[in-house]
Amino acid sequence: MQTPNPAPIHRPNAAQPPVRGAAAQPARATAKAAKRMLAWTALFAVGFALLASLVTYAADPLQFYHKPFGYRPVFSSEQRYQNPGLALHYDYDTIIIGTSMTENFLPSEVDKALGGKTLKLSIRGSTADEQYKIAKLAIETGKVKRVLWGLDYFALKTGDQDAAGPFPDYLYDDNRWNDYRYLLNYSVYGQFFKGIFKRVTGSAPQSLETLYNWNDSVRFGKKLVLKDYRSAANEEAYFGLNEEPLDVIKSHFETQVLSLAKAHPEIDFIFYYPPYSVLREAVWAATNEARFGNQLAMDVWMFRQFDALPNAKVYDFQTAGEWTYDLDLYKDLSHHNQDVNSAIAAAIGRDDPRYRMTKENAQSLSDELAQQVRTLAMTEAGDPKSVRVYAGGGKTAPPEASFSSRIIPGQGELLVPAKEAAALLGATFDWNQSAKMLVMAHGSARVTLTLDKPAAGTGDGGKVELAYPARLVGGKLHVPLLQLAELLGFRVDAEQPNGWSLQYTLTLQAAK
Repeated sequence: MQTPNPAPIHRPNAAQPPVRGAAAQPARATAKAAKRMLAWTALFAVGFALLASLVTYAADPLQFYHKPFGYRPVFSSEQRYQNPGLALHYDYDTIIIGTSMTENFLPSEVDKALGGKTLKLSIRGSTADEQYKIAKLAIETGKVKRVLWGLDYFALKTGDQDAAGPFPDYLYDDNRWNDYRYLLNYSVYGQFFKGIFKRVTGSAPQSLETLYNWNDSVRFGKKLVLKDYRSAANEEAYFGLNEEPLDVIKSHFETQVLSLAKAHPEIDFIFYYPPYSVLREAVWAATNEARFGNQLAMDVWMFRQFDALPNAKVYDFQTAGEWTYDLDLYKDLSHHNQDVNSAIAAAIGRDDPRYRMTKENAQSLSDELAQQVRTLAMTEAGDPKSVRVYAGGGKTAPPEASFSSRIIPGQGELLVPAKEAAALLGATFDWNQSAKMLVMAHGSARVTLTLDKPAAGTGDGGKVELAYPARLVGGKLHVPLLQLAELLGFRVDAEQPNGWSLQYTLTLQAAK
């Protein structure tokens, strides 16, 4: 009897052989579909990029490739982006280079003063390196015959690019392969539509004559400048912390400014030092005396480098007191109005010897700026003046006095620190703190002053009315120098060399 074959035993966990054939086809199809999708996506992206590039090339919002056709030009106020297109495609033979101090030039007035056709390529807050790049780009077009360059000391320092914003070097080089940064940059359309909006609303100029000009969009006046002055001493204390060595400043000048003038003897370079308000210079001197000294040294040193070149001229407007002492011409400590730019262009056009730097006057112009800061005095109304005081006796010319502060309380008087006044006049100094009384004596003359009292006692027991009594200013006792000098036996001679300066000579009279 045969034993029947046992039924196969089912083992659910046993390994199954791999399934081949029709079962593997869906996986391969999915992979192929994914690759096709990726390829189409890439192709679409490339096509979209090409289309966007063609649209940008045709519209050319910043006129980088060509002037606009079919509509009037619309300009961006983003100067670092707009200037390359202007330099490449507009007609000119003169360019204006510099910071915001040059923005209010009117090209037509520069044309009239210097001759030629002017294009303004200013960059607010720019470094000399940025100015070099736009000047070089314009020069390489072969159109430039003259450069008017407003040269600020601070532009020669290492710039804070984070504060200024990114600089589009790809718009300034010869490499067309990196133009995709422009062609695929949607932000240029934002600038373009802003320009259209400004044109429609009339809120900003849209012509090369008034491009970048802010004269009519801000307020000017002494009140604004004095407000800036009062806060500047504290807010600008950082000037004392970040001063670079003078060798670094000189290196920047040589590579970013002087090199262009040397490389292009066929082009006339006109450099000028802009006229900041005298209060601006005073704040710089107060916050960092070394920095201010570097500025003065660079003014002369740069001129000497330029003077060796037959195609370079330099004008110094920093001591132009008719502007720098008139605070109504400024919107803050630094920025003057369009009238000053017009006057600068006219002065350069006539080669005014008052401002033209020469071997003979270069150092004296620098010394004059230092003297204006050193002799700064403020009237009660907030008007700056230069007040020089000379005191002495005998036949020799008296030396100039030095004071830590000078205040003009009214016409014909000057308040100075009491101890410094006593030292100048050679008088004794006796201060009674409890009585708030000061006694000063010179020879047989004796004067008694009491804080805030309008009368002074004299050695013979008499009293003299004071036009301006002794007062505390900044924690220091200040006395009326001129009347005090007369009471102590000095003759006071007053002069007014010009509208912004006063001069007093105190001469000791012989005893009777």
